[in-house]
Amino acid sequence: MKKTVSLILALVLVVSMLAGCGTGGDETTAAGGQTTTQAAGGDVSVPITTDDPAYIAELIDAAKAEGELVVYGSCEEEYLAVACEKFEELFGIKISYQRLSTGEVQAKIEEEKGNPSGDVWFGGTTDPYNEASVSGLLMAYEAKNASHLTSDAYRDASGYWYGIYKGILGIMVNKDELSRMELDAPQDWQDLLDEKYKGLIWLSNYNTAGTAKLVVNTMIQKYGHDEGIQYLVNLDKNIEVYTKSGSGPSKNIGTGECVVGIGFLHDGITQIVDNGYANIELIIPSSGTSFEIGATAIFEGCAHPNAAKLWIEYALSPECVEQAAENGSYQFLVIDNAKQPSQAADFGLDPENVMEYDFEDAKNNTSTYIEEVMKALGDAADDRFQTE
Repeated sequence: MKKTVSLILALVLVVSMLAGCGTGGDETTAAGGQTTTQAAGGDVSVPITTDDPAYIAELIDAAKAEGELVVYGSCEEEYLAVACEKFEELFGIKISYQRLSTGEVQAKIEEEKGNPSGDVWFGGTTDPYNEASVSGLLMAYEAKNASHLTSDAYRDASGYWYGIYKGILGIMVNKDELSRMELDAPQDWQDLLDEKYKGLIWLSNYNTAGTAKLVVNTMIQKYGHDEGIQYLVNLDKNIEVYTKSGSGPSKNIGTGECVVGIGFLHDGITQIVDNGYANIELIIPSSGTSFEIGATAIFEGCAHPNAAKLWIEYALSPECVEQAAENGSYQFLVIDNAKQPSQAADFGLDPENVMEYDFEDAKNNTSTYIEEVMKALGDAADDRFQTE
């Protein structure tokens, strides 16, 4: 009996040794289902997918020495919360976070220039990120996991920000309300100027929402400078509310409080899939539309630079971005080793079916364009522009 047990133990030992052998990096599953990436020989293990586990292991140690991280998030609250909680779980670093619109983050770090109270920015469209980089408010960092970005367009060339998702700008309508009013749904940007939609359209605030800044840049790039600003002046005649956040219109479409909304179509998908509003129709403007790159970045002068760098590596890993679709955020992902959410494709959205967007022009001129639009609106820039 003893001899049989000894033979069994020996066989188990041999099998275990063979299973542990390997010549390249392997992904293994640790207790609790946590994925780790091991370097050759298995001597380095880190809790996120990466091509350079040795570097990440050193960065984790440096980040743990700092002990904490402060995140300002401009994505939706649910995704922000789980992304931060997962980071704390994986690395044992205390994390605190606050959900703010991109305009609010931009204003906050401008006020705190050189001594930010936060360490990293997560989510929200890149126009405000580009403005912040030009103002010297972001720290350049060459991320290892950026090698998995599917295009150089999804990062700043100097490493001031990195893309984590892509969203398509469009029109959302409440089908029931339009039917009740005996109105057809608008199919293109110019349709929104028809006086029959007066008091029915919601957009976000140009001063607080990155979504609205993208709308400004889109119209100027689409129609030309003067014509683009005039389009927005004409559109204003039909606007009922300018919400503080870019997702504000989508959150009020299903209830019918907002009948026609301008925003990112993935926010509409959230309302349909997660909240059951089957009365929402998503419309890709027939003459073409633009897109956002949702980004992440480090604040210049932050208190926890190593933890901030680790956040960037984490944000560019499947462990982070795949949580989006699990928590009501159905944007297209922009790293090649992450699983795309099926919901966006199910609704007919194509991440490549968008106009060519001039990021350099937006980077250099967004602030000026916003000022010009607000000046052109004049007295029309009233209490419809929400800031709370």
